[in-house]
Amino acid sequence: MSKSLVSIVMGSDSDLEIMREAGKALEEFGIAYEIDVTSAHRSPDRTAEYARKAAGRGIRVIIAGAGGAAHLAGVIAAHTTLPVIGVPIPSTSLQGMDALLATVQMPAGIPVATVAIGKPGATNAGILAAQMIALADRSIAKKLEAHKEKLAKGVEEKSKKLKSAL
Repeated sequence: MSKSLVSIVMGSDSDLEIMREAGKALEEFGIAYEIDVTSAHRSPDRTAEYARKAAGRGIRVIIAGAGGAAHLAGVIAAHTTLPVIGVPIPSTSLQGMDALLATVQMPAGIPVATVAIGKPGATNAGILAAQMIALADRSIAKKLEAHKEKLAKGVEEKSKKLKSAL
């Protein structure tokens, strides 16, 4: 693949199973990405440095997944002007609700675009990153249009199948 445009980062390697879904979505649109682990709490200096240097590496969007206290996306957003998409990870007995609230509730001036909890959220984070990149890349926009058409056709097929089964 070419130079990475998106960075997928997570608070722990145990989040990889979920965050891999963001990568799969990016691959569908032919968008190169990097993947890393850094922690807002266990490696705060590394996290800040990662965020500050992302644009210099050619990154255009950062997708950050974390569970529990889930401050990763917010800390990254505080140290970069790049768009940050937060993916809440269900890693505690609260099934990701704690991570959702920690990710979405940012102070004014430090936005984090927050998606759903878990794998669906990671998939949507990848698609949202593609939509952001498509603003300046017509070839990605065309792939997104084809993706939407594929979704619509899938619903039509399910509708026909359901009606024929009745």
